[in-house]
Amino acid sequence: MSHAYFDDSARGKDLHRRSLRGGAMSMISQGGNVATQVISTIVLARILVPEDFGLVAMVSAITGYVAILVDLGTRDAVAQHPRINTGEASALYWITAALGLAVALLTVIGAPLIASFYGAPKLKAITMALAIPIILSGLYYQQYALMRRALMFRKLAIIDVSGNVIGTALAILLAHLGYGYWALVWKPAITAFVTASGVWVTCGWWPGRPTLTQGVRAMIRFGLNVTGFNIADTITRAMDRVALGHNFGPRELGFYQNALNVYENAANISSSPLHNVASATLSKLRDDIDALKGAWSTALSSLAYFAAPAFAVLAVVGQDLVVLLLGPKWKTAGTILSVLALRGPGQVIVNTQGWLHVAAGRPDRWRRYGVVNCGFTIIALLCGLRYGAIGVAASYAVLVYIVMVPSILYAGQPLGIRTKDVLAAVGPQVISALATAGFGFALREIFFQGKSSLVRLLLLCALCCAFYLAVMVLGFRMTKPLALAASLVRRREADGG
Repeated sequence: MSHAYFDDSARGKDLHRRSLRGGAMSMISQGGNVATQVISTIVLARILVPEDFGLVAMVSAITGYVAILVDLGTRDAVAQHPRINTGEASALYWITAALGLAVALLTVIGAPLIASFYGAPKLKAITMALAIPIILSGLYYQQYALMRRALMFRKLAIIDVSGNVIGTALAILLAHLGYGYWALVWKPAITAFVTASGVWVTCGWWPGRPTLTQGVRAMIRFGLNVTGFNIADTITRAMDRVALGHNFGPRELGFYQNALNVYENAANISSSPLHNVASATLSKLRDDIDALKGAWSTALSSLAYFAAPAFAVLAVVGQDLVVLLLGPKWKTAGTILSVLALRGPGQVIVNTQGWLHVAAGRPDRWRRYGVVNCGFTIIALLCGLRYGAIGVAASYAVLVYIVMVPSILYAGQPLGIRTKDVLAAVGPQVISALATAGFGFALREIFFQGKSSLVRLLLLCALCCAFYLAVMVLGFRMTKPLALAASLVRRREADGG
């Protein structure tokens, strides 16, 4: 089994089929994870109070800065590197394991400072506990990267979903037993332990004596640039929670955090799992730019075709959805979710830039973009912060459409991707999705105000989906993603599921 991890990362005869199946399996996996997260959010939100979610979010927003240092971006480097041997993989493993321990110790040492920053003594113990999943991540990241390199997405899907389900189940049990916010604290630690165990058992590769070769140095250089982007991106994604927690306290942040959880779960079901598949697949096509551009355009167009309208519908029904799932006490989170979801059609496009940076072997450009985007996000945060969580969500929604096309153009420049390529791939989908949101909001205000939440949600979902498909098929005459999805289903049925 382990020899497959060290085969040349070259284009194979069945690459197209394997990448399609890998993408589908990753989407199914993420769908399972999202379903688990939804159940977790529903149950925990009914047991716990907004302040519990806010306390944990205060810490996780900051500890996320250091957690991304563990792998130094080498998971992407391993996936795209043309050749790797066991000694090089071992070297990367021991580096990652040592960094996991060091970063966890740094988190524990910084716990009093975090508690002092927020003026909340409870946060000291919470911070120390959140160092546990950091240690565990360093113990399995490289095996995970090797399995991803070998396109073993089915096995990774089973591991990911299992870890999430077990972590969620035990968190719900802890909440039911009265442990309060500790249920939220221990959930990532349990999930990381189950995931690490699953990867070790399934992978079959054990680290040995490290070999520090030029290949290792090249992968670390590549990974450091990815880490540079990840640091900037993590700061970008966490500064809203830090600012809201510091300025408005755990209650306001609790509403925002649960709305953000729903939004990010919707985003992660599409772009996050596909990053692993797309970056690995496109990297194998780097010697054939035309084939790479064709594969990128098809993947991005199909992703936008199905993901963009999902966010439009979420924006329209967000308020009803949150009240139905979490209860009336979370109504404020529903309003925040509706605003956040308007950001989605553009965000799902922006999130794919990493496909091109990794495929082109230019993580340095990815890092530079992350720094620039962080600066723009700070400006957006300052513009919206005075209006609380709603203001921040609205400012971020505006920003994403400003950077959407330029971000993909910058990532694709080394590969010859131009404005017309980006607009052809995603323009109709984004326009149709925003039009669908407008259509849905109009229907809601004019015809459905007197309906119950459940009836309104179901009717608006159906009508918005029908409107979107009508615009795409009849207006833009765009049906290729539908045909691609149908062929994938038929192929899966032919292969016996």
